Amino acid sequence: MTSTDVYLSAVVPAFNEAQRIANTLRRLHNYLAGSCLSYEILVVLDGPTDGTRDVLRSLSAEIHHVRILDRAVNRGKGFTVREGMLEARGQIRLFTDADNSTDIAHFDQMKTLFDEGCDLVIASRNPKDVAGARQTVSQPWYKRSIGKLGNLLVQRVAVPGIWDTQCGFKAFRAEAAVRIFSQSVIEGWGFDIEVLALARRLNYNIGIIPAHWVNDARSHVRNIDYLRVLRDTFKVRANLLTGKYGL
Repeated sequence: MTSTDVYLSAVVPAFNEAQRIANTLRRLHNYLAGSCLSYEILVVLDGPTDGTRDVLRSLSAEIHHVRILDRAVNRGKGFTVREGMLEARGQIRLFTDADNSTDIAHFDQMKTLFDEGCDLVIASRNPKDVAGARQTVSQPWYKRSIGKLGNLLVQRVAVPGIWDTQCGFKAFRAEAAVRIFSQSVIEGWGFDIEVLALARRLNYNIGIIPAHWVNDARSHVRNIDYLRVLRDTFKVRANLLTGKYGL
């Protein structure tokens, strides 16, 4: 397919996902193959050290329209999503987590907002962003508490007015994706904050849909990563103030 043939690129960043990625890719394939959309699935490997590559090879005959970017060195989720979004061919470019915590069927609501003129659309697990948002299977209470406190700081420092910046289900028009991700520099978990801060600075129209989010206890996010996200938040603020993004 050429870039003009692809409506939707589903970008899946993957580190050590041997246990989860097969079910996620089957779900993406079943949904997209049953839709009227032209699509590609782009799996971006972030230097996995488990059997992720073997699983992908075993699925090659079963799942169509899949491309794989295979990088040997682990660089972080932010770097991996950026790589995928800039390599994608779709008119709309969605990144979605390898654990399928936010099901691909949520894209139905996203498409409606794109048709209404949004430049990017994000899913939120927080009903303060949009009615109906919820964690169908919740994170542990301490992660929810840390997340709520962290978001108050994120709103004050970098992205006011969005109560869930970290849900891993965000879609962009191609032009917005290229402009935002070509400027982004955060390589770790804080990249979502940077992406939204850049979108705000560039005056893009951001739509929000409610997520029905299912927690996976095998998440790669560790407690220390919450502190790193807060550190990245201040980096984003400093970069905006000093003109590092060149906007």
